[in-house]
Amino acid sequence: FFPLQSQLSQALNGLSDRAKEAKEFLVQLRNMVQQIQENSVEFEACLVAQCDALIDALNRRKAQLLSRVNKEHEHKLKVVRDQISHCTVKLRQTTGLMEYCLEVIKENDPSGFLQISDALIRRVHLTEDQWGKGTLTPRMTTDFDLNLDNAPLLQSIHQLDFVQMKVSSPVPAPPILQLEECCTHNNSATLSWKQPPLSTVQVEGYILELDDGNGGQFREVYVGKETMCTVDGLHFNSTYSARVKAFNKTGVSPYSKTLVLQTSEDTQSEEQTLPFPVPLERSQLRRMSPFSSTLNLQPSFPGRSYFELRSSAHQLSLHSSLQSLNSAGELIAWFSFDPASAHADIIFSNDNLTVTCNSYDDRVVLGKTGFSKGLHYWELSIDRYDNHPDPAFGVARIDVLKDAMLGKDDKAWAMYVDNNRSWFMHNNSHTNRTEGGITKGATVGVLLDLTRRTLTFSINEDQQGPVAFENLEGLFFPAVSLNRNVQVRVLTMLSGAPQQHTLRLSLL
Repeated sequence: FFPLQSQLSQALNGLSDRAKEAKEFLVQLRNMVQQIQENSVEFEACLVAQCDALIDALNRRKAQLLSRVNKEHEHKLKVVRDQISHCTVKLRQTTGLMEYCLEVIKENDPSGFLQISDALIRRVHLTEDQWGKGTLTPRMTTDFDLNLDNAPLLQSIHQLDFVQMKVSSPVPAPPILQLEECCTHNNSATLSWKQPPLSTVQVEGYILELDDGNGGQFREVYVGKETMCTVDGLHFNSTYSARVKAFNKTGVSPYSKTLVLQTSEDTQSEEQTLPFPVPLERSQLRRMSPFSSTLNLQPSFPGRSYFELRSSAHQLSLHSSLQSLNSAGELIAWFSFDPASAHADIIFSNDNLTVTCNSYDDRVVLGKTGFSKGLHYWELSIDRYDNHPDPAFGVARIDVLKDAMLGKDDKAWAMYVDNNRSWFMHNNSHTNRTEGGITKGATVGVLLDLTRRTLTFSINEDQQGPVAFENLEGLFFPAVSLNRNVQVRVLTMLSGAPQQHTLRLSLL
């Protein structure tokens, strides 16, 4: 009896353990139900957001295409209406001549008829010749030769599906900054890092971030496989914080520890390095930050005044700014256009000083130089201007839209101009229509005054409209938008200018 009781008790203990495990498993399953519901809501929201983004992109493209159709519509109407007006005038003149001739034929006085008959016959023949071949032929067709090829997009939409992602490896470990190789050099900073010694996780690249030198937000300044990067164009006498993280196909690592760097105090200082020298063999690993660049400046205007003193307020403002440039020794901005950040349709020549486009749509190209303070002036020559397009000139952020006219988004401040008039545009808002346009050989001037935080434009050395924009702050790149009907060349210096000096610009 007792052995059986002991055996049953042991069996119950085992069954009790299974029951306890089953209860815990049920709790786990119920938690999974809740997690699945939460993940489903989150995933649906993400899916809706992605589809909405596609719809928004399609709507933006739709608006662009409709704009092209409207331009074609207006062009056709203008040609036909001009021909109607021309033909109406000629018909009125012809009808008047016919009526006069009929009255002369009715004249009973032979001598009077003989006096004017020869002249009338010549005039009738001349008028008939003016209705020659082609005069009564339409100059414009009613068809719209714009065929929208939507088949690839429809195919892509039908193929839109989920991709099952399987995690093959963990995310990388945080990189380690190598303090013995990190340094500052005047207003440049060199940083070096490595993976932890015992890490075996594959790394595809690194992301280096710096703040703005004033305790502001971090921004990416380098993405790539290198483990050393030099960032140029920082503020002098400023303290920057730097950090780096690694990434692979699985994801992104946590950040490294934050490193604090101090740049040199004097912009005219000799070769100063803090706290360690940069090894010469590392110089080939230098990387330019997208938020910095080098600018060559000219010390004076050599024997030429760019703008005469005008009586109006905005002309005085422009003249005053240029006088300030002259006295400050910071005048003509030197830069070339940047193929790396330009739209793929932009065509470069003349050592990247000349640009055009292979598309009928407006495309954006930026200069390589960025400005965050001081006074800066540059000019652009219109080397080709066909069919009255409307190119745009101004300044923009590095992430401006590249496939639309400059000023369509909130990251560009521009003046767009045709052969008769100009407008200022920012965030797709048009202001200050001003008479006076451009032709082949015209020169467009851009004055960026970051001391007064203003932007002013000129055409052929005369200010175009009032001060275009105010309260500008941040980092700005020279920018142009144009299509295949325009070719623009940046004028980098004045004829006979003295030797240029180099000045490092500041990072935001």
